[in-house]
Amino acid sequence: MTTIEHWINGSPAPGTSGRYAPVWNPATGQKRARVWLAGASDVDAAVSAASAAFASWQETSLSQRTRIMFAFRELLVRHEDELAEIVSAEHGKVVDDARGEIVRGREVVEYACGIAEALKGGHSDQVSRGVDVHTLRQPLGVCAGITPFNFPVMVPLWMHPIAIAVGNTFVLKPSERDPSASALIARLYAEAGLPDGVFNVVHGDKEAVDAVLDHPGIAAVSFVGSTPIARYVHERATAAGKRVQALGGAKNHAVVLPDADPEFAAAHLTAAAFGSTGERCMAVSVAVAVGDAADALATVLERKARDIRVGPGNVPASDMGPLVTRAALDRIEAAVGAAAAQGATVVVDGRGLKVDGHEEGFFTGPSVLDHVTPEMDAYREELFGPVLAIVRAASLDEAIALVNANPYGNGTAIFTADGGAAHRFQREVRVGMIGVNVPVPVPMSYYSFGGWKDSLIGDSPIHGPEGVRFYTRPKVVTTRWPHAHGSASPAAFSFPTAG
Repeated sequence: MTTIEHWINGSPAPGTSGRYAPVWNPATGQKRARVWLAGASDVDAAVSAASAAFASWQETSLSQRTRIMFAFRELLVRHEDELAEIVSAEHGKVVDDARGEIVRGREVVEYACGIAEALKGGHSDQVSRGVDVHTLRQPLGVCAGITPFNFPVMVPLWMHPIAIAVGNTFVLKPSERDPSASALIARLYAEAGLPDGVFNVVHGDKEAVDAVLDHPGIAAVSFVGSTPIARYVHERATAAGKRVQALGGAKNHAVVLPDADPEFAAAHLTAAAFGSTGERCMAVSVAVAVGDAADALATVLERKARDIRVGPGNVPASDMGPLVTRAALDRIEAAVGAAAAQGATVVVDGRGLKVDGHEEGFFTGPSVLDHVTPEMDAYREELFGPVLAIVRAASLDEAIALVNANPYGNGTAIFTADGGAAHRFQREVRVGMIGVNVPVPVPMSYYSFGGWKDSLIGDSPIHGPEGVRFYTRPKVVTTRWPHAHGSASPAAFSFPTAG
């Protein structure tokens, strides 16, 4: 069986813990590899390599750093198909969906290619007689990323290209469920000319995570995952003196007003709810049908959900692949049963689906639940699977109140032809990312990604300008050059003021 190793100081490295985890092919239900699970000594080796590399990397010119980022970007293009196939084989998502995540991750690399512009400081001339002030931003040191299974390429690419481009070194702890993509990314960095030790990968579970959070040689930690783990990461890492960005879970609502075209809205909601088998933090899991929109929307959603073709991710005809693990499959199908028991109408029941030739795969079909209320588990819990709940609201006021009462505030959308309603919605909802007739409003790389409320623990969004700020710290320099025959102003014992 293939063993997936760590990547430390520019080359593959076997673990020292003696522990492994299986890596599954979700479409077949079979093990395809095993991966080392790092212990504290493995994490320490990666941090030591990154710390040693930081001394020279932070002094590398901006021109040289951007050249490496340009080369890395071209390698991502060249290896896009290979990466997509790896992601599909270990995560289960269809290959075209995997290509999409690679492209969206690559956009952050493209942003990092222009890092010189983002790092330009400010200058104020003659703030006092003969005194100037300028600012600069400098790297932190060794940074770390802890990333989820659902986007094994994109989410890490939201972190390390910016961290590295501004002069830090990096230790990545990807999900042990689909680790192979990170191993290939490490090789591509090396091929692009990144010096040994600047980018390192350690695979592992909670033991590796805790070692990262506690290590005194790590200055900052980036995390994306569930809200309970985001809270844990934030509390433990900040207690250890680290800078932390921790993005948590979601329960994304899409509000459909009566003036919206039900065919258009339902087509986009179907893709947003069931794309990537619902295993996205930006997936729409609640459709809020307002007033007369409800019956027509439910009818079209039922038809479109039944038309979804479920199958292995590497089959071009598949619209939706399997869930990532058998435990995820069991959890999702139990949630559909619980919703029915609590009074929801199961309009489309995806339970018990078997795909010919892949009977042991972790497949379930799309499920659509109608007449869901906020008290039901299907509404309250982040299911993270192909389940769309329809909640009926009498008015836009009620829909906005519903969105705002939810503890999550990651993404939301409104479908309408009314500009006034859309303007009011985007002003009043307490959510970090909003789409108007756009169901998955993931910002471009030159904006920052992050939710509100329980979807972001702390106050640091990810990538874009906020990413640059997170991975650097500002320095302000006040300068005076005395004249040859004495200073322009005398020294004073009182607190200095501008003169």
